[in-house]
Amino acid sequence: MGTGRRVLASVTSTNAEAARIAPTLMGPEWILAHEQTAGRGRRGRAWVNPPGNFMASLVMRPAEPPQQVALRSFVASLALFDAFVAATGRTEPFALKWPNDVMLNGGKVAGILLESAGMGGAGKVQAGVSHIAIGIGVNLVAAPPREIVEPGAMTPVNLLDETGTLVTPEDFLDLIAPAYAHWEHSFTTYGFAPVREAWLNRAARLGETIVARTGNAEHEGVFETVDEQGNLVLSTAKGRQVIPAADIFF
Repeated sequence: MGTGRRVLASVTSTNAEAARIAPTLMGPEWILAHEQTAGRGRRGRAWVNPPGNFMASLVMRPAEPPQQVALRSFVASLALFDAFVAATGRTEPFALKWPNDVMLNGGKVAGILLESAGMGGAGKVQAGVSHIAIGIGVNLVAAPPREIVEPGAMTPVNLLDETGTLVTPEDFLDLIAPAYAHWEHSFTTYGFAPVREAWLNRAARLGETIVARTGNAEHEGVFETVDEQGNLVLSTAKGRQVIPAADIFF
């Protein structure tokens, strides 16, 4: 069964639309919107999307347990990287930032937001996942103003200004959809190991000192690796620390 595709003029958010249509789907489907009236980023932050940028979600009904499903953020990151390379013919300006951003010339050009809904019933130890929406926002032609970004965060950049490459949202979907299908096949066939290896080969600041903020705590250390569960591993003055969720600052 192939992957569906629908292009909409306006939605509140593509992830919200994904949740709405998920129960009716027979297979995975891409949703592309030309406008989002209530786009969201990680941790409930607003996602600003000027016209001409890429706003899309891939919705699917996965069979794996929740921890495995969440690893698709790495699958989506690799698909984004490959789509950018296909669009520009260049690899060197791009890097992947844990857990789910793409960098271009040191700035943030794209972000990923995974949202899922559970399923299950009485007596189940752990609920499964009824659907997952992989929301992707890409600054194709414009970036949000620097002043709306929190202090210390990466500067937003856009593909057109940084590389001179003009890509429409529909054309970018034509690039990222097959790239995602490739890495999804690898993930479901061989597990996380090859995805993890490919992601680390494209990782920003691997082997360098970074800062991870988790709530009110701040951890500084050398970015050692990403482990088999997708956690960030830092080598700090207090020893090796494994961090499942954080905001990263360079």
